[in-house]
Amino acid sequence: MNNSNEDWKKCREFHGHECGGLAIGFQAARYARELLQADTSEDEEIVCITENDACGVDAIQVMLSCTAGKGNLLFHMTGKQAFSFYSRRTGKSFRLLLKPHQSASREESLQYYRDSDYHDLFEVMDTRIILPQEARIFQSVECDECHERTAENHIRLENGRKLCPDCFRLYSRPLI
Repeated sequence: MNNSNEDWKKCREFHGHECGGLAIGFQAARYARELLQADTSEDEEIVCITENDACGVDAIQVMLSCTAGKGNLLFHMTGKQAFSFYSRRTGKSFRLLLKPHQSASREESLQYYRDSDYHDLFEVMDTRIILPQEARIFQSVECDECHERTAENHIRLENGRKLCPDCFRLYSRPLI
């Protein structure tokens, strides 16, 4: 892991344990740093769209400071070990897709992904998803039913009443 022992330690502490999945995200983040020529995202300069919600996403958060709360970690759930990265500063983007590998045990998987050169682990591809706009801040609106506040972009109108998604009754009449 050449000079990245401190980064690995931070990822392990954040995630709670070592595993092959964490190592995959760790190596993807290292590769992304190289390709983007950037270390971390103070705000939304770097965006990651992950195609899974597995262990490796924790390493992306730690290493690149891409988080759901800042709006620069987004999920496009395909179940694939793939991560698309975008630089808002330079316009550069790419998708890292994990190459297939068979491991016999958890320990072997961890060792393989942790110790391999990240250039050998991933196929670098063009991104498939257009970079979303930057995160927006919305006003909070009180639901007329439960009186809880929710972001205005989630409010639905029903008979002139403002309702949150939990109180709104979806109306549909399926065609047979």
